[in-house]
Amino acid sequence: RLGLAANQTNQTGPQCLEVSIPDGLFLSLGLVSLVENVLVVAAIAKNRNLHSPMYYFVCCLAVSDLLVSVSNVLETAVLLLLEAGALAAQAAVVQQLDNVMNVLICGSMVSSLCFLGAIAVDRYVSIFYALRYHSIVTLPRAGRAIAAIWAGSVLSSTLFIAYYHHTAVLLGLVSFFVAMLALMAVLYVHMLARACQHGRHIARLHKTQHPTRQGCGLKGAATLTILLGVFLLCWAPFFLHLSLVVLCPQHPTCGCVFKNVNLFLALVICNSIVDPLIYAFRSQELRKTLQEVLQCSW
Repeated sequence: RLGLAANQTNQTGPQCLEVSIPDGLFLSLGLVSLVENVLVVAAIAKNRNLHSPMYYFVCCLAVSDLLVSVSNVLETAVLLLLEAGALAAQAAVVQQLDNVMNVLICGSMVSSLCFLGAIAVDRYVSIFYALRYHSIVTLPRAGRAIAAIWAGSVLSSTLFIAYYHHTAVLLGLVSFFVAMLALMAVLYVHMLARACQHGRHIARLHKTQHPTRQGCGLKGAATLTILLGVFLLCWAPFFLHLSLVVLCPQHPTCGCVFKNVNLFLALVICNSIVDPLIYAFRSQELRKTLQEVLQCSW
């Protein structure tokens, strides 16, 4: 997958832990993610009240996550068919198909990270520039941002697949992940601080400072932990893998990590399952529309 295990060696000892991901589980995770994200896209497309920049970013995140799942499921299915002998193809055709699938997988991962960042920026602007939000985040600007993200994702994924064995390309992708993590952490922590400050102001007006402060801190910390914790848990192992490909491609300990590339990709798919729960289904308007979609009341 993605040529990421190309440097795996046989130097790993018996103490090396390798987590096996059954193909059936891999396919099942992909199908669950596919269904969830299709429902998000359908709900946003159906309800005109959701046709706003914020929900467009959520919709694009769902499309990205959908592509992550579809591309991984398709690649797994093709590999299984080739191994079973049910699909006969020339080596050159298989290589071209693998390149296309890898570009799709990598591009969808990059776009997913970008839209997570875009959602964080959108929420930040809505809180700190509430009065000017609709003049700052307009539909044309959101459309240009979305187009730029998709174009950049396709370009970067093509370069990554073509030159994945070059250190600079791998480091660039890892640096992008670190930058996105830092952006999200800074924005969400700042938003939490503003929310708690606002809560303390209200508490002073009602003379209930301590309970309100504690409630704000606990609830905000829990939300922040979920947002950044899920992001780290699902994405960090994959980018740790890329970092070790650069830092220690022949070391036995790093070889243990390389053996678990399927686990890391499964975690990325799990992120595609969790994203709708965090960014989409918490909206009452979207949940109501989703019920209509499920009842086929178009």
